[in-house]
Formats: sequence, C-alpha cells, structure tokens
Amino acid sequence: MNVKLVLSVAVVLVLAGCGNSDKHDDELNRLISAHALTGDPSSGRTVPSITSAKAQLGMKLFFTKSLGGDTDSACVTCHHPALGGGDNLSLPIGVSAVNPELLGEGRVHDSAAVNYDNGFAPVPRNAPTTFNIVLWDRVLFWDGRVESLSPHAGENGDVGGIRTPDSAFGVADTNSGANLTVAQARFPVTSPEEMRGFSFEAGNSNDAVRTHLAQRLNTPTAIDYISNSWQSEFDAVYGANSVNFSNIVDAIAEYERSQLFVNTPWKAYVQGNKNTLSTNAKRGAKLFFSSYENGGMNCATCHSGDFFTDEQFHVMAMPQVGHGKGDGVDDDFGRMRESSDSADKYAFRTSTLLNVEMTGPWGHDGAYTTLEAVVRHMVNPDTAVAGYDLSQLDSNVKTTHTAENTASALAQLNANRSSGLSPHQNVVATDGQIDDLVAFLKTLTDPCVKDRSCLGQWIPTDAAGPDGLQLNAQDVTSNPL
Repeated sequence: MNVKLVLSVAVVLVLAGCGNSDKHDDELNRLISAHALTGDPSSGRTVPSITSAKAQLGMKLFFTKSLGGDTDSACVTCHHPALGGGDNLSLPIGVSAVNPELLGEGRVHDSAAVNYDNGFAPVPRNAPTTFNIVLWDRVLFWDGRVESLSPHAGENGDVGGIRTPDSAFGVADTNSGANLTVAQARFPVTSPEEMRGFSFEAGNSNDAVRTHLAQRLNTPTAIDYISNSWQSEFDAVYGANSVNFSNIVDAIAEYERSQLFVNTPWKAYVQGNKNTLSTNAKRGAKLFFSSYENGGMNCATCHSGDFFTDEQFHVMAMPQVGHGKGDGVDDDFGRMRESSDSADKYAFRTSTLLNVEMTGPWGHDGAYTTLEAVVRHMVNPDTAVAGYDLSQLDSNVKTTHTAENTASALAQLNANRSSGLSPHQNVVATDGQIDDLVAFLKTLTDPCVKDRSCLGQWIPTDAAGPDGLQLNAQDVTSNPL
C-alpha cells in the first residue's frame, strides 16, 4: 500500500478518535459549568493538618480503648482509615467482639454477651466514613440528629448553634462544641452497642458516662484498672489541668477533620486535565449530571456540588436490614425519628460520593455490598427491591422482617413521588450505562485512600499509646491494617 495512503488513513483514524473524545469533553464542560463545579469542595475552608499537636493527640484518643466503657472498643473500631474511614461491615460490631483488635471481615461478637439477639449484631446503622467530615456544613449521622441550626457554607456547622440528641429538635445544645465534628464525637461513647457497653454506668446519663471516661484519663493513678500518662499529652496542647471531656472530643474532632481526601481524578479533570478520565467514565459523568429530560439519571439533583451531596434527606427505599431503631419490628423510620414529619419516614441523609468506591457497604444499613448493586438501586429502586439478594449480607445481619419493612419504604417513596415530594423517577438502564456510572464514581476516589503508606499518617506508629490500651487493628489473617 502507498505509504502516503497509510499515513492518511492513520491520521483520519486518530482524528476520529480525538473527535469522539472532544465531544464528550465539550458536553461535560457544559455540564460542569451548568452545575457551577470547581472540582475542589475544600476551597476556602480551614482544614487541620494531621501533623498538628492537637490532631496527633486526637489520633491517640481515637485509637484508645480507654474511651470504651468495657475497654474493648475505640472510635477506630468502626472508623479505621484503612477501611475507608468505616469498618467494611454492613452493620458494625462495636462492643463485646470476640477479638477486639480484629476489624472488618471476620469480626464477630460474643453471642453470649448481654443484649445480643441470638447472634445478630445490634448496631442498627452502617458506620459512615469519617473521611472528609470537615466538609459537612448541615448535618451528621444518617438521620441528622446532629444538625447546624444556621448552616453556612465552609463552616462545618460552626455558626448559630448545633442541635444534638441531648437537646430538643430545633434547639441548640449549649455543650455541642465548636463544630459539627466535635458535636458528633460526644455520642459514640454513650451508645451501649458502639462503645459504652451494657454495664458501664448502666442507667446513668450521657454526661455521667462522659465524666467517668474523662476521669480515667485525668487521674494520675489507676482508675478502672487503667494506668496512663494522658496528662502530659493534654498539657502540651491545652495547658495544665486540661483533661476533660470537652477537650477529649475537641482533639478527636481535630484528628477527624484532618482526614481530607479530595485530590481525585475528577477534580483534576474539572480543573483542566482532560486525560484523567476514561471514555466510559466520561459517559458515566454525563449520565450522572444530566437530567431525566436530557437522557441522564438525574443523580446530581441530590448528589450535588463539588461535595456530591445536598445534605438533605430523601426516601430511596433501601432494603431494611438489621435490628432497626425501634420503629415497628426491626424497622428504621430515619429522619422522621427526629423531625416527626410523616413525609420523612424512611428518609436518610444524602451521602457524599467522594471516595465512595472505598466506603462500602452502602446504604444507611449497609444493605448493598457492591458499588454496582447500589447504583442499580439508585437508578431503579422498584426493580432492585424486587430482586434484592439477602445472601450478600454477613450472617450476623438480621433479615427476619426485611421484606415487609422494605415494601413499606418503597410505598413511602412512591407516595412521595406521587405528591411531588420526591424528584426521583425509575429509569430502565442498560448494563453498559451502569458500568459507565460505576466507572465515573471510581474517579471520585483520592488515590491516598487506597495507599496504606499514604494513610499511615493517620495511624499511630507507637504500639502502646499513652495508656497501653491502643487498638492495633488487624485483619482476619492477623496482619496489621
């Protein structure tokens, strides 16, 4: 064949390929502009450094079992950096684990422990990731029970008061602390299933629990069989005589707030590097950001902005698994438990999608264990519920009333659609479209959260900690996380 002809054909093919790519880029540029995206949700925020003295103290507190009522659990039990800032379980196993150091797959509780129901884990909701907690401005927890009463963008709730479970709905808790992250850190230690245990300060108030735990760290001699050197740690950050619960959660929150992971391929793409997304990821992005009317999946209506959440509550009829929160039998009414608004029945907070690839299982109760499955549900809950596979769940997740409770949640979604309260519509998506959406979602992952050496900054190197009760996590094969 003529050499010039070969070169001409090659040029045509290359240009054709570039033309196809340019078309995706041009369309995405229009969508990025329409949604006012910058790629960086942390812009303008004050984010602590993990190297700061306060964050380092917070890390030690986050990993100590001294804050567990029975000294068998820690904050990190349900929120380990190497497990996506969660625990990689559908529903957490907090206190009374057979092996407190084993996190993630293989973690089981002692079925003989008090208040465990015939081998089923009693923690009712999936452990949300601590990653990027500094970016939330309105609400924390699945039902928003920690809530900024005057949310301002970029402030992490640090304006106008914060409501917590210790105050009435809509009323500021005067002890909430400086921001949403501090406010939420006050509560895991008070939950019997998560950290408190069922005998520690039994029958006493949340504040009694907090006071007792602070005394453990404050007393120069042993209390509750704990000998420690926390005072010098606190002196270096807060000054003399500073070991108290307010400073404990302030330091823990500083550590949590330092977990900023937003340097994603998508961020680079939005900021001009068009080589960071594959063609199918670009197709997925177009589906994600396009409206139903324009052939898209309308995802960005709720997963909006650079943080990919509107911080609101929506009914999506996630399968209802586990013990629930005491609504009916093994059911969980979500936001309605806080707001008392019947339209909020089965509504849960919109999750951020940053690092979503690494933060499963997904849903308020971890009902889905693959990213593809939860995407299929979000696109078409009616079809997904009809074909929901219980076998994906760990054996310690209770499913006795899943069918009837999930049917009720789906009925609520359809009622909200009919009344105009929900913008969601079912879409019959092809397998290719689902694959494209998943490919796009994976571009929202900061490479650091997949790199143990990078995450090592947020994991203590001292094997003991100030009190000898540091939780040194291991996986099911006994290797360090």
